[in-house]
Amino acid sequence: MKKCAFVTIIGRPSVGKSTLLNKMCGEKVAIVSRIPQTTRNAIRGIVNREEGQLVFVDTPGRHSSEKKMNKKLMEVSNRSLADSDLALYVMDASRAPGAEEDEIIALLSPLAAKTVIAINKIDLPNADTGKMIEFINNCSKKNSYADAENEEKPAVSSSAPVRPEENLFSSVFYISAVTGEGVEELLTALFAMSPEGQPFYGEEYYTDQETGFRIAEIIRGQAINRLRQELPHSLYVEIADMEFKETENDNGTLWVRAFIIVERESQKGMVVGKGGEMIKKIRIAALKELKNIFDWKIDLDIRVKTGKDWRHNDNILRKIIDR
Repeated sequence: MKKCAFVTIIGRPSVGKSTLLNKMCGEKVAIVSRIPQTTRNAIRGIVNREEGQLVFVDTPGRHSSEKKMNKKLMEVSNRSLADSDLALYVMDASRAPGAEEDEIIALLSPLAAKTVIAINKIDLPNADTGKMIEFINNCSKKNSYADAENEEKPAVSSSAPVRPEENLFSSVFYISAVTGEGVEELLTALFAMSPEGQPFYGEEYYTDQETGFRIAEIIRGQAINRLRQELPHSLYVEIADMEFKETENDNGTLWVRAFIIVERESQKGMVVGKGGEMIKKIRIAALKELKNIFDWKIDLDIRVKTGKDWRHNDNILRKIIDR
């Protein structure tokens, strides 16, 4: 019988969750940036193997903040975790564990039987896996005492690994999402822990994202990687219109009009650039990336407009985060 599972990827910002998702899927599913909390949605990536199918859900990096947008992002992560069969907790071996790690460990402790930990970035010279293991062990013991007082214990699947009594988390892997080291072993373990079931998607799928969403994310990725540090969180991309035109000589052309939306009028100039140079670079880079994804030609019209204080607007947040 084939295995099939939904796997939520969770971790603090910038630990390499999106890079890992792309590596496992063999295609670019999620945008990657050095800017923390680039991911704003539950991004699905699909891995098909002889053993079955894993549907990974990349979630926004968990960050402690009372800002309205961050709270919405944490809701996305919580919903995904509640709906998944397994959890993949990604940690960064090159950074000391922070307060977010304590919160994540506490969140995952009741789900320890279906949680796998991947310690990422072991290829970096400052990686310290020993410190990460020490942190996991200490947190495991602390949370196991709290769990012992709770009468409701998490259900343990027969396919899940048996964990030592003194440590809640027994499945820990050392990986590099960039080089691929350890990723195959990680996938093997996740398939082994997965329940039996029929695949949710056909074998040709590596993501279920809609065309408009993928185009918007690619434009946003190209924009935030070219703009100064404080601007990326102040913009989002809206697809205003799409029209597919069939042609005799090729697979057709998809015409797209997209708006990069910033919070203040003063930010529009940063996105457009002197003489339109920045917006041109964003458009060319996005088209190059889209060419590698879609079979049709893309005709891309990108414009910039202001959505004043959109990060404090509940309707807009629901629109861009809950989609």
